[in-house]
Parts: sequence; C-alpha cells; structure tokens
Amino acid sequence: MKIATWNVNSLTARLQHVLDWLIANPVDVLCLQELKMTDDKFPLEVLKSAGYEAAVFGQKTYNGVAILSLAPVRDVVKNIENFADEQSRVIAATIETPSGPLRVVNCYFVNGQEPGSEKFAYKMKWLGALHDYLAREIAAHPNLVLLGDFNVTPEDRDSFDPVGLKETIHHTTEERNHFKALLDLGLTDSFRMFEQPEKSFSWWDYRMLGYQKNRGLRIDHILVSEPLVPRVTGCVIDRVPRKWEKPSDHAPVVLELGPGA
Repeated sequence: MKIATWNVNSLTARLQHVLDWLIANPVDVLCLQELKMTDDKFPLEVLKSAGYEAAVFGQKTYNGVAILSLAPVRDVVKNIENFADEQSRVIAATIETPSGPLRVVNCYFVNGQEPGSEKFAYKMKWLGALHDYLAREIAAHPNLVLLGDFNVTPEDRDSFDPVGLKETIHHTTEERNHFKALLDLGLTDSFRMFEQPEKSFSWWDYRMLGYQKNRGLRIDHILVSEPLVPRVTGCVIDRVPRKWEKPSDHAPVVLELGPGA
C-alpha cells in the first residue's frame, strides 16, 4: 500500500491539484495539512466521488488536518490528548488493511517563528506533549505511521544552507533533539532508509525563485514504527506538483509498504 503526506497550503486553493494528483497517484491514504477551512467547508462529497473516505479536523484561516483513505477509518482522535490546544494540528485514525490495523497519526507541527519567541516556547511544549502522546499510541497500536509537516530539518543535509541557517527556526538544536526523541520511541525516518539524491527537499519558499534554485528544506516526514520497518519498500518526494500553476509550497512525500508477514 502507499501512504502520502502533503501540506496543501489551503485546500480551497489546491483542491483540483489534490484531485489531479490522486488520479495520477491513487495512494491508499493521503494525509493533508494546512486545510485552512472549517469542517463544514470540507469537500467530503467531491472526495467521496473520487473514492476516498475522510476524517477531518478543520480550522478557519489557519491549520487544519485530514486523513483521506480508500478504506474506512475508525477510532478517530483529534489533537494531543491531555494537552489543551486551540489549534487544529493533529488527527489520528485506524485504517483496516489486508495486513491488519494501521494507526495513522497526521500532524501539522508548530512553526515556532523564531528561537526565543512565545511561539517557539509553544512549539517546545507542543513537541514534548506529542512525544508523550505518541509513546502511548505506539504502545496501543504497534503498527503506526507518524507523518506530516514537521517544520524541522532533522540534519544539515535537509537544508539548502545549513551553515547560514544554523540555529534559526527549523534548524535549532532544540527542535532536532525533539525529532531524535521521536526516533527514540522506536520510529524510523522512512526517507532515510534509502539512498536519496543530494539536496532532496519537500518545501521551497515562494520568494526569490526558491524552487527554481532548489533553495529548499526537507521538513515533511513519514516515520514508521518498528514492526513496519521490514515492510517499507520505498519513500520518495514527488516534486511534480510544485511545478504546477499556483502550487503549494510543499511537495507530497509518498511511502510504499509491502505486505505483512
């Protein structure tokens, strides 16, 4: 099966892009971030006509996440349990697959603005709460995928300018330590399981010819739990939609899983 993540930077603006991409890439599960719409505005019927069920957690103007699935979803949980938050950033659901139940946790991580700011402090608290929540989720659901826009470059090679951007937002030691803490829960960065081209990025600024000059960051990730690692057969960034007219500033990331034992 194939599972993808894509920050669409407004589903209102990018719905046709999503539909076109799904026709060319009929993945089993597509997780979206930055819907920038309330639940009542979500195009459920349009996506259902394309064959997809949806679990949605929207928000006006900002944030918003959704899980699209060819198979029914159940046991949906919104946001981090035991962490008070007004933002719509996390949605989790269980999907029945031929290899058994799969827990999918779709997140739009806090941006954080800049180190030392109130928004950065919020990001640190949020990341700590997410870690504790995922520890419980993994214990309850051994087959788990954590994916989304993490707003973190795990390593220097995930940034177009690791020296010039050292210790700036997305590149700080604190953020990278939180990413490592997620891996320490038993999660694996599926993209790094394979040899990848140098300067492989998933986000490019709209300004200053960011995409054309490949001045990007790899901040969209798919992490898999230990039992899923043997089933991972590929993980790629699909840059094609970033070339379309009026694109999202993010590209989809696609994970491929082989059958279970």
